[in-house]
Amino acid sequence: MKVLIIEDEKLLAESLKTLLSAKGFDVETVYDGETGAEYAELGIYDLLILDVMMPGMDGYQVARSVRAKRCSVPILMLTAKSDVADRIEGLNAGADYYLTKPFDTRELMACVNALLRRQSKEVDVMTFGNTTLDLGSGMLVCGEETVRLSAKEFDVMRLLMQTKEKNLSKEILLARVWGYDSNAVENHVEVYVGFLRKKLARIGSNIQIEAIRRLGYHLEVKDGC
Repeated sequence: MKVLIIEDEKLLAESLKTLLSAKGFDVETVYDGETGAEYAELGIYDLLILDVMMPGMDGYQVARSVRAKRCSVPILMLTAKSDVADRIEGLNAGADYYLTKPFDTRELMACVNALLRRQSKEVDVMTFGNTTLDLGSGMLVCGEETVRLSAKEFDVMRLLMQTKEKNLSKEILLARVWGYDSNAVENHVEVYVGFLRKKLARIGSNIQIEAIRRLGYHLEVKDGC
């Protein structure tokens, strides 16, 4: 599960990252609202943990921006503000839960797990064109035809299904699928995109993975299909 923490207090952000990483989550941190909104709107995260009080673009604005892009990722909002009016503003901005600082880490983890359970129940498959990615089995399905994806193929296809027509750079794919500390290079992305193209063709899919120089990859529905 991929978690994005948007928190301008770097010590708290890194503490949360350490806590969640120890629980097996793939965690990324950013320290301002503008960058956080850009990352969140990529649609590649399973959960956002979002601070309210940040300079520039605050948490309420980030949440509204994410929801305006029709991104349904769960948002856990963190704040020192405890007034009912502040909670209401956070929920109205698009947050799914509102946790007041200081908080017990056990309560934080309970909130994280509850939001992710809710999300997993809501989304079992992803569909684009005539093709479905089954998130439980790791299968690509097109009509009566199916093909199983390897772990890396599944991760790449899932990200492409999330971003659809929006370009996804090789750098982001490398970071999200292979990890920042990996020795993988851009050629790895090209190889796995090639594998996916062959499997899509094998099942008669009408979607194709398009490459745009310097911008990355996106999905398109083939004309006439």
